[in-house]
Amino acid sequence: MYEKHLKRPLDFIFSLLGLIILSPLLFAIAILVRVKLGSPVVFKQQRPGLDEKTFTLHKFRTMTDERDDNGDLLLDEKRLTSFGKFLRSTSLDELPELWNILRGDMSFVGPRPLSVKYLPYYTSDERRRHEVRPGLTGLAQINGRNAATWEQRFRHDILYVENVSLLLDVRILMNTAIKVMQRRDIANAGEGRPENFHEYRARQLERGTD
Repeated sequence: MYEKHLKRPLDFIFSLLGLIILSPLLFAIAILVRVKLGSPVVFKQQRPGLDEKTFTLHKFRTMTDERDDNGDLLLDEKRLTSFGKFLRSTSLDELPELWNILRGDMSFVGPRPLSVKYLPYYTSDERRRHEVRPGLTGLAQINGRNAATWEQRFRHDILYVENVSLLLDVRILMNTAIKVMQRRDIANAGEGRPENFHEYRARQLERGTD
């Protein structure tokens, strides 16, 4: 009942309220991003959503466009400023995703949308993460967030898909708020990232995982 009839209307109502109430904060952050990091203010990227249909994810940018003498972008850790780190550690860079939730691309709670380039490499079990709308936060985010391994992330994503409920969503949102306030389990560019996805997949294949 909740997943089929209540989750989407609640997402719409609360994302609309969030955009209205937080509009002064969104405007202030947009100005600071423009001044400190440049334009465009909003970072956009294609991500897979429900049933693997792609959508455009919106986030505040957290890195500059600094380039080397050959015109190539510098490494992520070189372009991530202290202001960008602050936006990430407080999750303020995620606020534009309220627009994605309002549109129906995302939900407040669900598996985080990953890169489109990973789609061809998912196992049949891992693909199940796309049976629900991707979320602003999820079960994986309150169990390690960016510090979790790929195995842990996918395990929690599938566990969520199999147990969607109002009580679970409320628990995830409350725990997310606590983690954000404590700024725990954050991985900035080049700092404490999980292993490269393709390295993870190669290791799984070596083990005979299909």
